[in-house]
Amino acid sequence: MLLCAAVCARLLAFDASECGFSPDATGKANTAALQRAFDRGGTITVERPGRYKIADTVFIGDNTTLICGAGVVFVKSDEGKKFAQVILNKGALTKTWNRNIEITGLEISVNGMDHNDWKVFGLRGHLAFFYAKDVRINRFRCLDLGRGQYCIHICTFEDVIVDDVKIFGWKDGVHFGRGKRFTIRNGVFDTGDDPIALNAHDYSSGNPELGWIEDGVIENCHDLDNPQRRVGYFCRILAGAWCDWKEGMVVQQGDSVVSGGTLYRVSMHVDGKTYVSKTRPTHKKGQVKLDGINWVWVQDEPVYECGVRNVVFRDIFLHQPRTAFSVHFDMGKYSRSYYPGAKPPKQEGIVFDNVQVLYTNKVTFLNVATPVDSLSINNCTLRENCISFVSNKAMQDYGPTKIQMNGCRFYAKGKWELVRNSIANKRVELVTTGSMTYDPAFSASVSKAGAIKADSDLPGLRK
Repeated sequence: MLLCAAVCARLLAFDASECGFSPDATGKANTAALQRAFDRGGTITVERPGRYKIADTVFIGDNTTLICGAGVVFVKSDEGKKFAQVILNKGALTKTWNRNIEITGLEISVNGMDHNDWKVFGLRGHLAFFYAKDVRINRFRCLDLGRGQYCIHICTFEDVIVDDVKIFGWKDGVHFGRGKRFTIRNGVFDTGDDPIALNAHDYSSGNPELGWIEDGVIENCHDLDNPQRRVGYFCRILAGAWCDWKEGMVVQQGDSVVSGGTLYRVSMHVDGKTYVSKTRPTHKKGQVKLDGINWVWVQDEPVYECGVRNVVFRDIFLHQPRTAFSVHFDMGKYSRSYYPGAKPPKQEGIVFDNVQVLYTNKVTFLNVATPVDSLSINNCTLRENCISFVSNKAMQDYGPTKIQMNGCRFYAKGKWELVRNSIANKRVELVTTGSMTYDPAFSASVSKAGAIKADSDLPGLRK
């Protein structure tokens, strides 16, 4: 039995050149060749160094491994057809689960082919998975990411590992939608938007489904400094909540509703206009316009809220002077992730361990604009960086938040506000222990707004 299994494994391992995949071929020929290889399944290698043109999306299925050798680059090629994804799992088109997929050593060159002709509405990655379990991406590179598409985009997933990535460019590096059990580690990022996005909610065209993102670890990641790209956050954490459709409700771009047990989104021009919905959406596929409102069918689930819970950020090195982490709702003309009156979701179990701020700019370390139960901040380095609670003007009660800070290093000079708050009735319990300060005149304070209770070993807060 062992001998038979070994023989079968060898038979299932082959080089893609056997199917005609070559750096000398056209993009159309390579697309067809790589598809033939993926359809065979097993372990596929690409050993010959070179730039391999790809002219359309290639679909990968169950129990398939792609291993690219050193010097192998997949280059998006415009040969008469615009396309978005380079590689997409087969089940994404039908919401059918794919399992056991591994991609190692892949480098994608966007080559200016940054397009919105998505195979699945809202799935924007050059490398994308939707309805996927047991996915592993190793030693991935993309050094010319454009302004429209995400690099790696994964939504509706279980058990995903992204290990050893280097992503440079303008849009999101690793963008997750709903799913559970994940690891992102050993990443180097120089992106003009979010290196990492945990977007349980998103723009109507930003994720194909909505739901909780939970049980994850993000570790050993580096956010490099680039003065041209100081926008976004190191990690964006988006939550959302909505309600049942009812006749006469006022909606706008990005709103979500549940109608007949199905989730729908409003997808309109980004102009801030509002619309009165008089006709219930009932379609089970695609997009339908009712009362001048374009409704997108999202998923056949009565989901009313989404957020992020039980996620650890560990060994993060921040060189880019921008807000490092933001936990919030979108509230603007692009999207309204919290519908007025909905039951707000509570973000839970967010942990920061050895996050090092390596710049001296006075920007926020952590911005919070949703209910959050607790924040654990351990062995972290803060300079002129604070924790800020802000209102998105969508609700009155953001609930209480407990903050535990252990063994943190504080480099601020003189008087410094550690916790800032602009929410009138916000309740915060702050505990700091084992703190280290480096300026003799250092004195910490907390905002006078709300009700902030501090049990602290820091000068200025110490009783």
